[in-house]
Amino acid sequence: MEIPLYLCACYNYLEFFMILKSQKSKKSSQKLIHKYILEIRDEDTFEKKFSYRLSRLNVITVVGLISLVLTAMVIILIAYTPLREYIPGYTDVNLSRNLLRATYLADSLAQESKDRGLYIQNLKSILQNRADSQGIYMANSGNDELNNSKLVQEQFVLDKYKNIKPLRSKEDSLLREQIEAEDRYNLSFEHEGETNSGQVRISKMLFFAPLKGIITDSFNLFERHYGIDVVAAVNEAVKATLDGTVIIATWTSETGYIIGLQHKNNILSVYKHNSVLLKKVGNKVKAGEVIAIIGDSGELTTGPHLHFELWFSGTPINPKDYMIF
Repeated sequence: MEIPLYLCACYNYLEFFMILKSQKSKKSSQKLIHKYILEIRDEDTFEKKFSYRLSRLNVITVVGLISLVLTAMVIILIAYTPLREYIPGYTDVNLSRNLLRATYLADSLAQESKDRGLYIQNLKSILQNRADSQGIYMANSGNDELNNSKLVQEQFVLDKYKNIKPLRSKEDSLLREQIEAEDRYNLSFEHEGETNSGQVRISKMLFFAPLKGIITDSFNLFERHYGIDVVAAVNEAVKATLDGTVIIATWTSETGYIIGLQHKNNILSVYKHNSVLLKKVGNKVKAGEVIAIIGDSGELTTGPHLHFELWFSGTPINPKDYMIF
């Protein structure tokens, strides 16, 4: 059987092409590994100063390694040094930091505004000695059952104490004085002041214990605990220690509902972590008058208690030294 001529021609052409390609490949590989001599000569004397044998493959390898090293160095400089700030279109680091700080501040202000709104609504209800149709608002309203229980409890306390009135008869007044005397303690001390003698003597001060209970944390100046913590029964009434005027009745995130009274002789008393405040700023109160209800409001609390502070001329004093709890 004879092979057609055109098939023979195709076969011969293909064989020729493969041989040619093989020769070109050998030539290319030979060019890569072919050695050259790089010489440096003096221009005037043609004296050889330096010579080095190399090939195209060596040059390609060295250039590639240098390129990789330079690329890595540029990436490191841009990523870990302030040089990246000079790249057009790159955001300034300080600007990014300020934007992040502004975002955090905006979130904090939004939460603070929400808490303030809830506090004002609660304060209006408390100062009017009533709760509106929705009761006292809670900051964390996710647990409706718990909130409703607290609302009922606080409404009960408000109804219980809002109608307290002083006794009018002479016999009842004498009995009240006798009972109050059991909770009082004499205070007599000296303090420097602006008088002719340079001394101010406060004597025969009768302090009313704001709460009867157990002292769980004592007065400690070194630990900056400027008062005492007293634990008592739930919904126990907190009473004014002396006659005075309410100068602060507010809420803070750390100490919850607080109320402060200014008394004579530059004495100040502060009552913190209350659940309900029964007086507002400007109210005049008598010693032993109910001003708040014990609670555990605020972040710095581990349970229902009263944090009571007593200050004289801007200096904290230990309440335990002047009254019996």
